[in-house]
Amino acid sequence: MAEIFLKNIWWLLAALVLPLVVWLRWRRGVPALIVPFAAAWWKPVLVPATRLPAILMSAGIVLLVVALARPQKMEIRTEARQEGYDIMLAIDLSGSMLAEDFEKDGVRLNRLQAIKPVIKAFINDRPNDRIGLVVFAGRAYTLAPLTGDHAWLARQTERLKIGLMEDGTAIGDGIGVALTRLEQSKNDKTTKRQSAFIVLLTDGSNNRGVLKPSQASEIAKTRGITVYTIAAGKAGSAPFPIFDETGKIMGYRRILTDIDEDALREIAKTTGGSYFRTDSPDTIAAAFKSIDGAKKIRFETKTRKARDLFPWLVTGSLGLFLAGGLLAYTPWQREASI
Repeated sequence: MAEIFLKNIWWLLAALVLPLVVWLRWRRGVPALIVPFAAAWWKPVLVPATRLPAILMSAGIVLLVVALARPQKMEIRTEARQEGYDIMLAIDLSGSMLAEDFEKDGVRLNRLQAIKPVIKAFINDRPNDRIGLVVFAGRAYTLAPLTGDHAWLARQTERLKIGLMEDGTAIGDGIGVALTRLEQSKNDKTTKRQSAFIVLLTDGSNNRGVLKPSQASEIAKTRGITVYTIAAGKAGSAPFPIFDETGKIMGYRRILTDIDEDALREIAKTTGGSYFRTDSPDTIAAAFKSIDGAKKIRFETKTRKARDLFPWLVTGSLGLFLAGGLLAYTPWQREASI
């Protein structure tokens, strides 16, 4: 009987405790499932705190690709306003320019030797001008385009010699090539050309080339280009050297000076220039001095310079790679549970 009583007492206590546990769980208000040893299942997992490293790496790659394209920045520099002209010198290099009818300080000079120092002096006396050089004989060629580097131009003038091209006198073509060079300068947007002229020096008459002097002068007139003409050589006959096979002078013969003064006067008149007849180095210098006395105008020059952006872009790309790498391998991470 005692055993039966004790069993009943335990059942009675259990019946009383269970409602108490249910009441206490209800009082918590939060459902929970109690699982034994659940703490052994949990492990901390490291998750990157941000996507910034990947973004920085991607930006570095894009910047490196742009750098490999070698972009450049054009910088335009405007120089101070100056006074000057664009001038093309058209110089006759035909065989007759070897005639030695000039003399200076008791030394006989051929026509080319007489004009070289005068041309160089003319170039040096106009430092603010852009000057170019066209040479002609049977054909016409550009020896030097318009340039402000007068030291270089003087060296090109010193190289002038007879025999650089086939013989003849293509005066019309010489003017035509000079006009072409001036027209190219006019179309050059980096330089605003306000005025220009041509100085033509020859000792003969036109006998070669495509353009006639009258045609060339009309073209110059329509383009507003003044042409000054200079005839080099004395009237009558002049001593002309005879060379041997080694290039040494064996003797002289007389040749007649064949200058078409009427054509040269007409060229100057048509274009609004002046004609000069020179028979000595002094008169050649006087002719160039007269031209040099022309009124000068003002113009503004601009120069372009390309600056390479490659070093800056590569530096930026490396910086992005470094920043991304540092962020990806730092303790700035958070823990997440799974």
